[in-house]
Amino acid sequence: MKVLGIDTSNMPLGIALVDGDVVKGEFITNVKKDHSSRAMPAIELLLRRCDVAPKDLDLIVVAKGPGSYTGVRIGVTIAKTLAWSLGIPIAGVSSLEVLAANGRYFPGVIVPLFDARRGQIYTGLYRYEGGALRCLEEDRIVAADEWARWLSKQEEDVLFIGADAPLYRDLFRSHLGERVHVAPPSLALPRPSELVMLGKQKERENAHLFVPNYLRLAEAEVKWLAKQKGEQNDGDQCSISANDHS
Repeated sequence: MKVLGIDTSNMPLGIALVDGDVVKGEFITNVKKDHSSRAMPAIELLLRRCDVAPKDLDLIVVAKGPGSYTGVRIGVTIAKTLAWSLGIPIAGVSSLEVLAANGRYFPGVIVPLFDARRGQIYTGLYRYEGGALRCLEEDRIVAADEWARWLSKQEEDVLFIGADAPLYRDLFRSHLGERVHVAPPSLALPRPSELVMLGKQKERENAHLFVPNYLRLAEAEVKWLAKQKGEQNDGDQCSISANDHS
């Protein structure tokens, strides 16, 4: 079974092609460039170098978030379009789960994270048990200091993984002390080959029905909802005033 993996959910761009249990090729970059103009050329290049045509693919696996709203949307749109046009299923994997997979040999719990700005992080809690990655606490967006306080009560060594993990090293150490371990840079980026391996175990979904997991609304949507709520409140006040005068 030939599987294509796509991850554009954060700054790293990752593409992988797996045939059975063999990783045929993998493409990773970690630069501030637009995924919308680079993802498809990367997919085409990888398939061509591996002598695989799109019609040979059996499954598309995509990182479904959380992460950058635009990044998640780009990857999911490409994956859905490819799956629909090829008539093959799609499978989604948490972007945090993909990152947590890099902690395979850590004996404690694994905390993947992405910076969500304003002191917040996208994160979750994972552990390897019997060679399989298990989710202990589902993905969430949370204040970093709140998450640090919660983790301090678990009394286990913690491996923090992600390119943004060093930003919060001091905060976590202030709560967890020597139980804090930060993965080295070589393990800080999600591997698209791990994405595929995880995705092969996930439920297959119809491309039309597949939805990403943003965990929070885009800033534009938040502003729009706030505006609508404000207009509704103004309308309610007008109704009350009109009733008072009647």
